[in-house]
Amino acid sequence: MSAVIDPSLVPFSQDPASPGGESFALVAGAPGRALAFGPDGVVDRASFEAEVRALAATLPAAQYAVNLCENRYRFLVALCAVALRGQGNLLPPSRAPAVVDDVLARYPDSYCIGDLALDPLPPRYLRLPTELPRDAGDALTAQAAALLAIGFTSGSTGQPKPNAKTWQAFRTSTAQNLIALGDLLRADEVTYLVATVPPQHMYGMEMSVLLPLLGPVAVHANRPFFPGDVALALGDAPTPPLLVTTPVHLRALVESGVELPPLAGIVSATAPLPVELAVAAETRYGCEVREVFGSTETCVFARRRTAREAAWTPLPGVRVCPQPDGTAIHAPHLSEPVVLADLMEVEADGRFVLRGRSADLLEIAGKRASLGDLTRKLLAIEGVLDGAMFQLDAADAFGVRRIAALVVAPALDEASILQALRQSIDPVFLPRPLRRVDALPRNETGKLPRHAVEAMLRDAE
Repeated sequence: MSAVIDPSLVPFSQDPASPGGESFALVAGAPGRALAFGPDGVVDRASFEAEVRALAATLPAAQYAVNLCENRYRFLVALCAVALRGQGNLLPPSRAPAVVDDVLARYPDSYCIGDLALDPLPPRYLRLPTELPRDAGDALTAQAAALLAIGFTSGSTGQPKPNAKTWQAFRTSTAQNLIALGDLLRADEVTYLVATVPPQHMYGMEMSVLLPLLGPVAVHANRPFFPGDVALALGDAPTPPLLVTTPVHLRALVESGVELPPLAGIVSATAPLPVELAVAAETRYGCEVREVFGSTETCVFARRRTAREAAWTPLPGVRVCPQPDGTAIHAPHLSEPVVLADLMEVEADGRFVLRGRSADLLEIAGKRASLGDLTRKLLAIEGVLDGAMFQLDAADAFGVRRIAALVVAPALDEASILQALRQSIDPVFLPRPLRRVDALPRNETGKLPRHAVEAMLRDAE
């Protein structure tokens, strides 16, 4: 049974046909409701809006701002202050100088805003003060049709691509996410949430930025990374909190042995969640692990309890339509269908099962395989801690694009890994080269940018 959502905390219709030019309250709920929390206590809506107004008055004139804030609460303040000035937030997939420079080159009428003393200093960088000023005034409003942010894909399959999002689209998708979380949320009161994923990532944006702004949720101000820090952040919540995380972070938590306080639930996304890990987490922490399915292009559109079911349940109004090159996603928050490279098999009841990605399908010497399946078999080898298989861009002398692998396996050598792989995969798909490395170049959400994987393979030769 889903939690009952207090209508006063959700100031928008879930009807996607509502006019995009309307004004609405930028932050949901009563002035005294909790919006953020941390070791220093709770920040309410009124205090948050006062800091947004004060910061907005100091921002330079420009069309865009590159939001580089690490602290989640300061990210929220900067996001809304930029929006209040009628500017768009640019959300790069990382703070790496080359990535930031690329975004600035694409959007020259922009500046950077952040909360850290970055080195090297990004161009046109505005650093937030240690103490954020406050400015009294009326409740903040926004235009539903206005651009809020441009998010970028992770770059795991190539160059990061921009995706523009309006307030109207995010308002509708947030209503969907409240349904996706359902009974993980507290009925008739605020749910406290801790997230390990960065707010610049679309999953982090949806679950740890938009839910506190537009729903009955208060978010932890920090972004804990290590298991001990996650436990401390969860302990700051006055009631059992919701943990929003990724498979990489969840595995680290389970394997660390760190004790966590009681949880309302765990939400996972950004990469496939292994069934074994979902079961282990549910057993250890005594709560449901709910996986959500989405992308930068689509936002979240389906959910499942991975420990108990393989099929995904689309959110209300979502249609999943397979086609030869992938799957078209129809959703209330999308102005037009979005085609993903994922291959899905739709069941009679409308639920679907993921069968891989079109880009992952391989054909070598008349034989077929999937990169995802090959990687799962690599990870199943005892002694392999992490690894990834990928297809090389360049063809060999016979015109074949071979498979390569990067593997973290301190106790194994390359020959023994290849020998173990021979037991489960066809020889034509054996990775050549296979290189052992100390760690894979995963980004903050656990994904592997293509350029970083290629660079590591070259360095390991």
